[in-house]
Amino acid sequence: MTPREAFKAEAAKRILITDGAFGTEIQGWKLTEAQYAGDLGLAKDQKGNNDILALTKPEVPEAIHRAYFEAGADIAETNTFSANRISQADYAAEHLVREINIASAQLARRIADEFEAKDGRPRFVAGAIGPTNKTLSLSPDVNDPGFREISWDELVDVYHEQAAALVEGGADFILIETVFDTLNAKAAIMAVKRLEQQLGREVPIMLSMTLTDLSGRNLSGHTVEAFWHAVRHAKPVTIGLNCSFGATQLRPHVKVLSEIADTLIMVYPNAGLPNELGEYDELPAQTAALVHEWADAGQVNILGGCCGSTPAHIEAMAKAVAGLPARTLPELEPVTRLAGLEPFVMAG
Repeated sequence: MTPREAFKAEAAKRILITDGAFGTEIQGWKLTEAQYAGDLGLAKDQKGNNDILALTKPEVPEAIHRAYFEAGADIAETNTFSANRISQADYAAEHLVREINIASAQLARRIADEFEAKDGRPRFVAGAIGPTNKTLSLSPDVNDPGFREISWDELVDVYHEQAAALVEGGADFILIETVFDTLNAKAAIMAVKRLEQQLGREVPIMLSMTLTDLSGRNLSGHTVEAFWHAVRHAKPVTIGLNCSFGATQLRPHVKVLSEIADTLIMVYPNAGLPNELGEYDELPAQTAALVHEWADAGQVNILGGCCGSTPAHIEAMAKAVAGLPARTLPELEPVTRLAGLEPFVMAG
């Protein structure tokens, strides 16, 4: 079976579990700058460059992947959220992008295959692509609304470089996540479609939007429904929400998405909202109880955690939804669905 077919077959049996946060888990290791930097001889301080650990201290992401699989995860998301030319330029490591992504994907693939060999349950690897710190939709200069820091073609090339390396390293899917700008996501989709043409096979896409306010819009202004209308042509294997807020604040938006998307729904919220110190206090049992409501209502196919979540959160989620049936896909009337900032459905 193709990765899409294998994944859909597993998702038909039960609610699947993706993994949790990497950044906050890495922080727990309290690594020094020298440990981040290794012997690469880079010109800038590497402290906080989590992606570089695939090359300089691979035992850290390996331990985190293992902990999430042991907690019950079916999917490993590669530790590559910022492993692109734009973000790595902040660390003078842009020339290592391909190497970082291949190593990260190979690491996740090896551990996924190891766990699958133990019990026969398929494990999957999602090559994680973050939004970069640039936006195609908005100007960073309030005095020049037409100005953009990057062009469409440049961003497509940036995403293509990363996606190609992740697939080369063994990723089953490309996860375009934390989408704050829908146009950035479209550039990533185009990059993956270009990669498919080069490889002569499908590279399944997962898409995950992040909301920037409680009204349910991303930074470029799209509602959840409008975002879906804008990207559904990509035929993603999953669509969903991540980061944003905790599960409580995401509840109404998960419901909307589950009713309109004729593909699998994957949601991985933060462990509540951060406190005054930027830390996450929501306990695993609390998060698990909240996402259980979505599962019980038949609104989700895959669950996991974002900022502040831990292997304990993932284990609690896995136990909370064990035995619950997977969401069934809605049958949608074949009509024209368009999007500005709001959705538009053309009457048949």
